[in-house]
Amino acid sequence: MVARSNALGEYLRARRELIDPADAGLRVVGVRRTPGLRREEVATLAGISADYYLRLEQGRDRNPSPQVLEAIARVFGLDAEATQYLMGLTAARPRARRPRRETVPAGIRQLLDVMELPAFVESRMFDVLAANRLATALSPRIRPGLNRLRDTFLDEQERQLYPDWAHTIAGMVAAFRTSIADDVDDPRIERLVGELSLASEDFRRLWARHDVKPLAGAPTRMEHPQVGPLELRREKLTIGDSGGQLLVVYHAEPGSPSAQALALLGALSAQQRDRRRSNGPAVVASRATD
Repeated sequence: MVARSNALGEYLRARRELIDPADAGLRVVGVRRTPGLRREEVATLAGISADYYLRLEQGRDRNPSPQVLEAIARVFGLDAEATQYLMGLTAARPRARRPRRETVPAGIRQLLDVMELPAFVESRMFDVLAANRLATALSPRIRPGLNRLRDTFLDEQERQLYPDWAHTIAGMVAAFRTSIADDVDDPRIERLVGELSLASEDFRRLWARHDVKPLAGAPTRMEHPQVGPLELRREKLTIGDSGGQLLVVYHAEPGSPSAQALALLGALSAQQRDRRRSNGPAVVASRATD
């Protein structure tokens, strides 16, 4: 796990070890014992002293200038999102206290009920806070009380939904790190990261990379056990004044085979719901006569 006291150093070391010296314009001579760039190489390419860069990685200097961070970001080839994340690791700003129990706005709950697309609300920790019937039909693990990160890594049935599982988990871990960037010392996050680090080698490897990515929409391929292959778009929409909650919606291109499969899934889910409703009174009456 990453201790917030040296989050910057952990990130710098992780990214440095991922850079191929040749990609940084360095001539490689002989066998290198460690992967990536050496500290002094990063310092030279960024135009700072090797001792200063060492202090940054060791956490002995926690207030580098934006110019220094931008120079290091260029050496590492970071995109805008990753550069912003890097800057945030040094920002000395008070964090808002979040309620221990998150509440989904009533209007969003009503929206979930009337939407004819799979949709759910997740927290900054990727906890499912609310979900509509179609979302649970898409995956039984999309329901309140469960965590999307935990289930994607540890639930075998969830894994089977994603033919591009390696790509899926890489993107999820990077998005999770972006989501909780300024809360890495939250005990709940520490417990979740610790649990997954112990249980999943894939998670440990991806978490150690310190990748980040925007919390944005993306194409998603699924292999559903009832309706077959699905080519969907997943949109993540920020819910205002919610402490970072996101409304997640899946949809397909109109008229496509995936749109037809999604409609079939909705019909099957409605049939199951109606069957439960029709069986309910009969079960109660049966029990009443026992």
